[in-house]
Amino acid sequence: MSKYLVLINSNEIVRVSPDRIVYILSEGNYSTMTLVDKEEHLFSFNLSSFEKIIEQQLGTDAQIFIRLGKSLIINSKYIYYVNVSKQQIVLSDSSFPNKFTLSASKEALKALKVVLEDSIKSRRIGI
Repeated sequence: MSKYLVLINSNEIVRVSPDRIVYILSEGNYSTMTLVDKEEHLFSFNLSSFEKIIEQQLGTDAQIFIRLGKSLIINSKYIYYVNVSKQQIVLSDSSFPNKFTLSASKEALKALKVVLEDSIKSRRIGI
């Protein structure tokens, strides 16, 4: 992926490859973007605005990002572990040493689990 996401805040401009973004967490009108090296950037706009910026700038490449509930967008490339009953998702990858453990609603994680299961089933041929 050679596209970049360019985010503008009151005091800074951040140009980042979507592959470096692990997740975006929102609290009210503020969103924090966390990168693979645990670097964080705070923006003064809500998650819906963040979602629109991602879609506008990345086009079809925006599909790697999944919104989970009201306050979380994750990079689907880094889904490592999902536990619905514990309301927990772990994002990790062999390309970076960190694991990111996040909470999400049971409903959001159930829906994510179904999507992941369906994508696995659709890859099976001749079964």
